[in-house]
Order: sequence, then C-alpha cells, then structure tokens
Amino acid sequence: MKLASYWLETATPFAGAAAGPMEGRADAVVVGGGFTGLSAALALARQGASVVVLEAGRVAAGASGRNGGHVNNGTSHDFAALAARFGTDHARALYRAYDAAVDTVERIVREEQIQCDFRRSGKIKLAAKPAHYDKLARSFEILHRDCDPDTDLVPRERIREEVGSDAFFGGLLYRKSAMMHMGRFGAGLAEAAARAGARIFEDAPVTALTRRNGHAHAVTTARGTIEAAQVLIATGPSREGPFAWFRRRIVPVGSFIVVTEPLTPGQLDSIMPTRRTATTTKHIGNYFRISPDDRLIWGGRARFAMSNPTEDAKSGDVLRAQLRATFPQLKEVRLDYCWGGLVDMTEDRLPRAGEHEGLFYAMGLSGHGAQMSVHLGQQMAKVIAGDPTANPFGKLDWPAITFNYGTPWFLPLVGAWYSLKDRLE
Repeated sequence: MKLASYWLETATPFAGAAAGPMEGRADAVVVGGGFTGLSAALALARQGASVVVLEAGRVAAGASGRNGGHVNNGTSHDFAALAARFGTDHARALYRAYDAAVDTVERIVREEQIQCDFRRSGKIKLAAKPAHYDKLARSFEILHRDCDPDTDLVPRERIREEVGSDAFFGGLLYRKSAMMHMGRFGAGLAEAAARAGARIFEDAPVTALTRRNGHAHAVTTARGTIEAAQVLIATGPSREGPFAWFRRRIVPVGSFIVVTEPLTPGQLDSIMPTRRTATTTKHIGNYFRISPDDRLIWGGRARFAMSNPTEDAKSGDVLRAQLRATFPQLKEVRLDYCWGGLVDMTEDRLPRAGEHEGLFYAMGLSGHGAQMSVHLGQQMAKVIAGDPTANPFGKLDWPAITFNYGTPWFLPLVGAWYSLKDRLE
C-alpha cells in the first residue's frame, strides 16, 4: 500500500511555474495555489488584471489534491436546520450556492477543456441508523418542496439499487452532484490560469504581509517581495505564515482515504451499481466513490489526528476495517493507496469569504471544498473587481472559536464527543 495521494500519483504535474525571483508589482496577489486560488487567478486574469499566485509547496497538492474526489451539491446541514437558523430565503440562497458551485466546476472544465473525468453522477446520502433515515425523510419533505426538487428519498427496501450493503437504512438522493479526477483538474486549472496570464510561483510561502493603504500590501516570501494592489488569502488550513486571525477561526481536521486495486465489473456492480458519490450520516462517517480506472475510493475521519506517514498508515487500518464491514464481498481486495489531508472546518461548518483589514479571503470549506473552492475563487474575483454582492457568504459573521489559538489540542476530545454521539443518536 503506497502512502501517497492517488490523485497526485495518477496525474501529470503542472509544469508552468514561474522561475527566478519574485519582484515588482501586481494588481492582485493570490496567496494559495489550490483550487480556490487558481480559480480566482483564472478569473482575475481573464478580467485583464496582472495576477501573481504564491504557493508554499506545489500547486493543488494540498487539500485540493488530497480529498475524496466528490463534487457534491447539498450542505452539511439539513435544510430545515438552515431555515430555522437563517430563515427560508437565506437558507435557500446558501443551499443554491452549492448547486452553483457544481455548475461552476462543470463550466470551467468545459471552457478550458480540462480532461479530468468530470461526470454528473448524483450523490446518495446513506442513513447509518433507522433514526437517521427518519431524520432524512423529514428533511427531504422541506428540501424537496422549498428548495431542491431534484432530490428523492430511497427507502431501505430499495437501498440495494444504490449500494450493495446491508449497513444502511435508506438514503437521500441528490441528482445534481458530480465527481472528477482531482489531480488532473488541479493541473488543468493551473495551466488555464497560466494561459490567461497569471504568474504562478511554487515553493513561495508568504512570511510577511505589510499593509500600505486600503487593500494594497507588500507581500514577502523567501523568493522576494511583491507590491500588490489587492490580496486574496486562499490558504485554507495553513499552519504557517502571518495568518493568525484566520487560524483562530478554523480547526484543521484530518481526513483519510484508501483506494483499492482495480475491481472487476462484477465487483463494481455488487457494491455501487449506480456509480454515484456516497456519504454516510454518522458524525465520524465515510464517503466513497468509484475512480475512473474502476477502484473504490473510501474515506473518512478514521482518527482525529493530523496527516503524516505514521498517522496515515494507522488510519488506513481503521478505514480497511470499515470498508470490509460495509462491503464484505471486498474482504480479499488489496489496498493500493492510502493518504491523509486536512479539512479546514469552521465552527458551524459553513464556508467564509469576505474582507478583513484590507485582505480578501475565502476558506473554511468544511468538507465541501472541491466544488466550493472553485466557485468561491470565481466569486471573490468579482468581489475584488468591485461587486460585493457576488459573495454568497457575505452575510455571515465569523467570530473566533473559543480556546482555539491555532494548535488544535482539543481534537481528541472532539473525536470522543462525536464518537459518543454516533453511539447514542
């Protein structure tokens, strides 16, 4: 089992990074070369701005290249809960931002001709307990009526039409969801931004931000300093650099994934006949799909720990056991890949985008990053160009998380709490 991201291992890396020192001036500097930053850079360059992207490592090799490969609509919350908190109109606008996010990914794939196996597959949200199905059914009534008619309820007696397992008690089907190859999309998005005129610097972690006036900053890296008229912070769960204000508001949570060897058509039909993306309803649940080359990609929180080779291997063992418990017909199947990544979680699991002390930002994607990162990059480019109404999350406040000072010391406690809730609920 290789401790590496399947997406990054099976894609041709971006080869168009800028060489030499970084200097001069740019209309916009984007800090972070993942999907958010690259999408914003593409949009800003298309608007005619001079754009520089600063990536601490390799483009799209962080969270953007280490996720489960889902491009799902729907929120982490049931629609009734969102409506109770924000009112129906605001909840509907938030929900539809996720629909728009999937549309944005599809549009960019089409316009830039990115070969990334994008497919509108639909998503099935699987009830792990009978009570979970009852909750999905209540949520479905409101969701289907008031917001998303492209949803359907799948009772337990029909669940094997979707997933070949006795572990689930029904599900909620979202037809707008999609999937794609994340490594190929990331490289293609970087190439598109570079074609549009953005200069992309790798191995360029930001070490200082010095405000000049308004939105203007001097942005310093080990490769030099550049003057920026406007700056977008798109670093997600960055643990380094002058981003303490953002770190107070985000908890980086590890998420882990294993990938099987290629499966036979019979095996594929026995576990996922519809080939959708799938998620489960537990707090510490799983998410899975089939890869373009017929492998099962199986992920989950597994352990509340940061990703590193030791932790990834331990988490791989947990995921192997979960996979076999769900699909015993795959108990002899080999695992070829295992890796971990960080999810930038906000306290309420809703993304945040806006402006703080002259810096624009988009982050806190909370497990919906593949599609929302691309969408927020495009929308924040419009905000930077002068349209504040383009930000779908502009009405949300963002207080600091109590006792969170950037080091997630409390993750084991959070894991224990969610484990208890999964047992009791």
